[in-house]
Amino acid sequence: MRYDLVIFDNDGVLVDSEPISNRLLAGYLTELGHPTSYEDSLRDYMGGAMHRVHDLVLERTGRRLPEDFDDVFHGRVFAAFERELEPVPGAVGVLEKLTADGVAYCVASSGSHERIRVGHRKAGLDRWFDDRRIFSSQDVGRGKPAPDLFLHAAGRMGVAPERCAVIEDSPLGVQAAVAAGMDVYGFTAMTPAAKLAGATRLFADMGELADLLAG
Repeated sequence: MRYDLVIFDNDGVLVDSEPISNRLLAGYLTELGHPTSYEDSLRDYMGGAMHRVHDLVLERTGRRLPEDFDDVFHGRVFAAFERELEPVPGAVGVLEKLTADGVAYCVASSGSHERIRVGHRKAGLDRWFDDRRIFSSQDVGRGKPAPDLFLHAAGRMGVAPERCAVIEDSPLGVQAAVAAGMDVYGFTAMTPAAKLAGATRLFADMGELADLLAG
């Protein structure tokens, strides 16, 4: 293995949550008078922290979202997770391989700590991630595309940025990893490869990742 630490994004990389959350986000924004399609949500918000939703709506409309927006949205998302959420195919195999090889790994997500844990529990990934391996945009001042979250995760795990590989599926996440000085592997299962063009490598099947990281 050529890396000392593998940093996973969460939504769309470990848990298959992006279709669920973006469908619900588009619906809720539309309900509030901000017409948003599923495709709009993927384009504008995928990979970003919740403050990005508030910032873009305010910038575009001059109107603030309700104070309880995050709570209502997350309530809907968590309920849908209980019904629908599954791990990304191949993710468990990658975690098994990293563990067997003694390679450190963690998750660094734009989602809240609660969202990460709810998703992992429902998808059966919680046994792979204790508190020491979970990092959220809540832990830093700026979310992706700023490099802060990835640099924070690497620092807490005791690994230099140039010895890290980031696994990402969003343009914002790829930008953040590049800005952090880390190699980034762009997962194209949901995102067109052209939108992840800044990645070190691109791949479409999570089952391929362990071999790519070792190559």
